[in-house]
Amino acid sequence: MAKMIGADCRQCRREGCKLFLKGERCTTKKCAIERRPVAPGQHGTGRKRVTEYGTQLREKQKVKRAYGILEKQFHRYYEEAERMKGVTGENMLSLIERRLDNVVYRMGIGSSRSECRQIVNHGHITVNGKRVNIPSYQVKVGDVIAVKENKRDLDMFKQLKGMKIVMPKWLEFNSDTLEGKVLALPTREDIDLNIKEHLIIELYSR
Repeated sequence: MAKMIGADCRQCRREGCKLFLKGERCTTKKCAIERRPVAPGQHGTGRKRVTEYGTQLREKQKVKRAYGILEKQFHRYYEEAERMKGVTGENMLSLIERRLDNVVYRMGIGSSRSECRQIVNHGHITVNGKRVNIPSYQVKVGDVIAVKENKRDLDMFKQLKGMKIVMPKWLEFNSDTLEGKVLALPTREDIDLNIKEHLIIELYSR
């Protein structure tokens, strides 16, 4: 399975914003953006003329890196969103938000999307009582997402019990039972990343 292998902190520095790829580290002074808020490489501090194409490309790269998606899969989300009714950009972000690894992250089961992707890959998550190990699995309204029963004694899940977790209104999660539910489809207002999705649509529409 293809995956991103570049250093996480370099990706944040390249995009000039926090993508929260390292979980709790991103909220501390150790965060690379706090320590070195310039693009990586020897020319990172130099002035560069930003073109319209460059601005659109950077926006696409920012979303891909934040969610850990490669180009081919990301383009498929765009094509599917274009076939749906409504605003293409918002449809695309909604599809990406409904990925199982992102839902697990939003529920607070893992500290970063990459960690949640690994949790799903290892078969620790069930959807409606059935084990699902596909991070890109699209959840639907009413789906029950839970930590597999025989995995709940693992230390990483034990520490969740009793925790108060802030999450978007389209999801709910009980940290005592380690079960959650998809209450509705995510809307544009539910996505907290600073994304200008119209730039991505303009790029793909060229």
